[in-house]
This record gives sequence, C-alpha cells and structure tokens, in this order.
Amino acid sequence: MSDTPTPATATAAIPRPRPWYATLRAEPPSVIGKLLGLACVALLFGVWWFVTRGPVVERIVGPAKMPSPGEVWAALDRLPDGILADSVIASLWRVLKGFALATVVGVGLGTIAGSFRGVAAFFQPLVIFGRSVPVSVLVPVTFMFFGIGEKRMVMFIFFATVPFVFTDTVRTIALVPERFVETAQTLGASRFQIITKVLFPLALPDIVTSLRFLFGLAFGYIALVEAINVRAGLGALINNNERFGQATAYLMLFVIALLAFAIDWTLRFLQRAFFHYRKDL
Repeated sequence: MSDTPTPATATAAIPRPRPWYATLRAEPPSVIGKLLGLACVALLFGVWWFVTRGPVVERIVGPAKMPSPGEVWAALDRLPDGILADSVIASLWRVLKGFALATVVGVGLGTIAGSFRGVAAFFQPLVIFGRSVPVSVLVPVTFMFFGIGEKRMVMFIFFATVPFVFTDTVRTIALVPERFVETAQTLGASRFQIITKVLFPLALPDIVTSLRFLFGLAFGYIALVEAINVRAGLGALINNNERFGQATAYLMLFVIALLAFAIDWTLRFLQRAFFHYRKDL
C-alpha cells in the first residue's frame, strides 16, 4: 500500500493559526482594540470613584489629595464664563508656534544629517545634551533669556521638542532602503535630487508619525511654562487652584488629555488621507 497522504490527510495536517491574543506581537482587531482601550479608561474611572466615594470622613482618599469625579465636574461651573475656552486657545496657539518652529528646524536639519552622516556626527553631542536635559530646567532658562512674554513660552516648546524631532528625522531618513538610492543613482540623479525626490518623500510618512506623537508631548509640556506669570492658559488655571479650588487642577488635566486625544485623532486621520498607500499607519 502506498504511504502517499491523501488530499484530505494533507489538509488536516495544516496547523490552525493561533488567535491574536495567543500570538506574540499580534494586533487585535480594530473594534476589539478600541474596546480594550475603553475598558482601561472605565477601570481607571471606577477605581477613582471607589476611593473617593461617600462622605469626606469615610473616603479612602481625602479630597485634599483627590477630589471625586462629581467634584471635578462641578469645578467647571465655578470657572468664570469664557475662561476655559480662552485658556485652551492661548495654550494651543503657543504650542502650535513653538512646535512649528521645531518642525522646520528639526526636520530640515534632520534630513540633511540623515543624508550626510558627518553632519549627524557633528550635531550628536548637542542633540544628546538637548534630549538629556530635564524639561523643567528649560523653564528658568527660557525665563532668563526671553523674559516673561509670549516668546518665552514659544521658545520653551521649541527647545523642549526640537532635539527629538531632529533625532527621529535622522532615524527615518537612515531607514530608507538603500536600493532606492542605488536606483536613483543609476538613473543619473544628483545628490540633491536623491534627497528631495527619494529619501525625504519615502521617509515623510514616518516623520509625520513622529511629529504626531511629539505634538502631544509638547501639549503636555505647556502647562509647566504657563505656571509662571501667565494670565491665560491651561497651566495658569492649574496653578490658580487656590482661587478656583483643588478640583480645577484635576479638571485641567482631563481637558489637556481630551485635547491631546482629539488632536492626535485628527492628525492621524489627515495622515492616513495623505499617505493612503501606507496601510501600516
């Protein structure tokens, strides 16, 4: 009798693929991923409600350290009319100006440094220093150099983010496969053409991904610099908890988080629309 397996036997021998939750580094389906994220948020709010529920004397965590969700929501009514909208606009405008400057400088120099590794080596000590300096140190430094006006806050965002923009741009330019450069050289392209028509366009989707994440980081940083001699801004509202109450500081943290989420979602939508050929974005 022949030992050759029948088609049915061969088909049965094929192992079934593992589900995503049993496979290393496997992405969950889109809907399940969103539900898992919502479950995490619900769990955090549930724990928050549990430790702050009931009368003040019976709470696990007192209101001096953590107000209840209801107290945080009530803090919104205690704010003067229009101050929250004005603060959001002021903070967002400062972040936009500072991060736009960091993008122009960081992406521009990063593209050159990623294309010419000698330039990257030249800037490496400065970049390592900029990435290593605690961001809180930049608050008094920008205060000394740029005074107490708007320029101080814009330059704070610039100095806090430009080293990271530069580094990520260098990395994405360096990760462009060499075969594209070799093909362009074979076709007679100059170095300038290779940079502007090959390296930068191919790296741009990943550069935008990095900028999207860093913008959220910059938006979180703005509260630090707005805590000093600022009338309008989310950081100013957090710093004025003696005037508006402790719950206002927590309210501003949620406002910053919601704005960062909305901005990230908007930028991701635009990124997918512009770079629709990249299915991994």
